[in-house]
Amino acid sequence: MYDEVMSRRLLLKRAGALGLLAAVHPLLSSCANHPLIRVAHPDPDSSTLRGELINLVISERSFTVDGRIGTAATINGTIPGPLIRLKEGQEVTIRVTNQLMEASSIHWHGILLPAHMDGVPGVSFRGIQPGETFSYRFSVKQSGTYWYHSHSGGQELQGMYGPMILDPVEPDSFQYDREYVVLLSEWSAESTEVMMDHLKKFSGYYNFQKRDAREFVSDATRWGFWPAMRNYVMWDEMRMDPTDFADVTSSTFTFLMNGLPSVGNWTGLFRPGERVRLRFINGASMTFYDVRIPGLAMTVVQADGQNVQPVTVEEFRVAPAETYDVLVRPTEDRAYTIFAETLDRSGFVRGTLAPRLGMDGEVPERRRRPLRTMEDMGMGAHGGGHVGHTDVTGPVPPPGGPTDHGMKHHGGMEHSPGIADEVRRRSPIPGASPVKHGPDHHGTGNQMVAEYSQSLMHEPGRGLEQSSRRVLVYADLKSVVPYSDQRVPEREIELHLTGHMQRYMWSFDGKKYSDAQEPIRFRYGERLRLTFVNDTMMEHPLHLHGMWMYLENGSGAYLPRKHTVVVKPAERLSVIVSADAPGPWAFHCHLLLHMEAGMFRVVQVSA
Repeated sequence: MYDEVMSRRLLLKRAGALGLLAAVHPLLSSCANHPLIRVAHPDPDSSTLRGELINLVISERSFTVDGRIGTAATINGTIPGPLIRLKEGQEVTIRVTNQLMEASSIHWHGILLPAHMDGVPGVSFRGIQPGETFSYRFSVKQSGTYWYHSHSGGQELQGMYGPMILDPVEPDSFQYDREYVVLLSEWSAESTEVMMDHLKKFSGYYNFQKRDAREFVSDATRWGFWPAMRNYVMWDEMRMDPTDFADVTSSTFTFLMNGLPSVGNWTGLFRPGERVRLRFINGASMTFYDVRIPGLAMTVVQADGQNVQPVTVEEFRVAPAETYDVLVRPTEDRAYTIFAETLDRSGFVRGTLAPRLGMDGEVPERRRRPLRTMEDMGMGAHGGGHVGHTDVTGPVPPPGGPTDHGMKHHGGMEHSPGIADEVRRRSPIPGASPVKHGPDHHGTGNQMVAEYSQSLMHEPGRGLEQSSRRVLVYADLKSVVPYSDQRVPEREIELHLTGHMQRYMWSFDGKKYSDAQEPIRFRYGERLRLTFVNDTMMEHPLHLHGMWMYLENGSGAYLPRKHTVVVKPAERLSVIVSADAPGPWAFHCHLLLHMEAGMFRVVQVSA
């Protein structure tokens, strides 16, 4: 199903959308007692959908951004779709009408609901056929920042996504004066079919940041000719590239903030001294973002819609499908830049927080693109100097070259203990010590095997490890209160994240979805541990539908709950799941093309 190249669209269908322009939806949510916000944008009350009955229409429009024209799949005619705002405890019916000439769907990401309302064609329902209306009905059992998107083919990348806010019955413990949704995404005039075709033929098709002759000369000058040559030959023999951080880059993507590119300069207003809540949602299909606001500290108060003990940082990495809510307090009468830089450093999108319209802040200096190391290949323990190096300013030194023995990687703050350091002292993280890979190589669907894997939740990720700023790490996250289910897991399921870049095939345990004969089975009511081992050299955001994943990050009874977890290269990461939702549920990498290429499974919860 998901690992087959998607069928090409008919030219006749596209012709039907000519001459129509999708309205760019400058999404925001504001506190009612701050009418100043409405000056900058359309009245949010006119675009926010509330109540017990909501109507959505899926259709196609032509969409132009940065001079590129393409066909967008839209919800109610906008990109992003309208903000849906509901209340914890309420019942809602959302009627979705499909005006496309192909089947469609909407998945309510991170929302706890019955399996047949989850919106995954072929798993929980048949999809919404052309001309049909499907009614989603569920009760709101939670609160926080979430989002919704198509789960059909490449429609998500074409614009079918939108924000969702679930207001709590009891007010949140933290205070703020106004709020904005900041929905990050990307746009390309190329279809997902074309992208997949390019990547199947040449996995580095979109990578224009590869090492060149000038870089080799620089490396040879630093290391010597033969050590540098040995390093380059080593990567070539493995048929891998140390610059491989994003399958699809700015060579085709335009990066968006609330539907606007950087030149559109999405702006949120504030009065100096106010506390502003920013609800960050990564609605991108293939792009990791590193987010910072130069001159402002950000206090993280929610992760994936769940309240966490506040932690103040200067930067955080957000994967596709993750959400983070932060509080900022701008005190100066000036503009601040919201800067979201892509993981591979090929591009960025910026917006603005300002006291008045028409202002913009400075765009910070761009950082050099990072490079993979032997640690990312599982050929040594991170920070242990076995093989590899964490210096991202140049290629990994060859064996025998300089190493960084004993360096603490926590956003470059080696001498500033933070929450992660406290967690490290109190409760060790499972899998923190390197684990040697067993004899199973997971078949022909796996290009490589991580010889060693370990927890990397104390590390911010490649490209951020030498940052001078305080960077959020998973070890920082702690639930505000202990959750009711504190049972010890009854059993453990280990899943290896596998792939073959040359064939552009992604899988679990070396098997594409079409080759996996049986679902992953959970017993209803059981408490179990899922351990993910990343045998690839790319980060994977894994999303489990229908149930929370309690991240085993050393927080004891205060483990944070997430619906999407990022597993770094050569990482061994564990989550605990209470199997409290009967039915079939999707489980997959939330990089759209990885899911389509086979990194997808069904979890069946039954007695």
